[in-house]
Amino acid sequence: GEEQLRSDRYRTLARKGAPWVLAMAAAALLAALAICGWQVYNQQVTDKASEQYAGGLAALAQGDQAKAVQLFGEVAKSPSKAYKSLALMQLGSAKLADGKPDQVKAAVALFDQAAASAPDDLLGDAARLKSAFAILDTAPFAEVEGRLSPLMKDGHPYRVQAREALAFAKLIKGDAAGARKDFVVVSLLPDAPESARQRA
Repeated sequence: GEEQLRSDRYRTLARKGAPWVLAMAAAALLAALAICGWQVYNQQVTDKASEQYAGGLAALAQGDQAKAVQLFGEVAKSPSKAYKSLALMQLGSAKLADGKPDQVKAAVALFDQAAASAPDDLLGDAARLKSAFAILDTAPFAEVEGRLSPLMKDGHPYRVQAREALAFAKLIKGDAAGARKDFVVVSLLPDAPESARQRA
């Protein structure tokens, strides 16, 4: 009677619902596999970039600048943001090491790319600091200050180094009083390394 009708109704609902449940389960499985595949791909990309970057460092240690630049150039094309940023900084440093004035602009452009590629402030601010140091004694003070000021804000990892660089930039432009104030700030910062305090 009534139980039979209810049972039949449930069977009909189950038959209608089963394809949807199966489709949703299949979609969930595909999503899980896609996420897993993406993680494996990311790990492979990171591993490859890591190996190439280590190879570049080894080449530098052996004095093979050309091989190092080639390897860092390959890493700079990697989807791995961290290694891409590190490699671009290495390429920028290689340009500066040439010692030619026209290479400074190219180095700064590479440091700026490294900052834009960086996954966090730790790498991004390192690249921004390098770009400021590269132009410290050649660019107008306003440009140097514009690059350093954001790095000196609370919570930024290289705020002490940025403040010290700004003090040197002020010395270069002849503002000894302004430089002295910045050096005093550096000497009083609780997170300033001992070497920075001694220089200050």
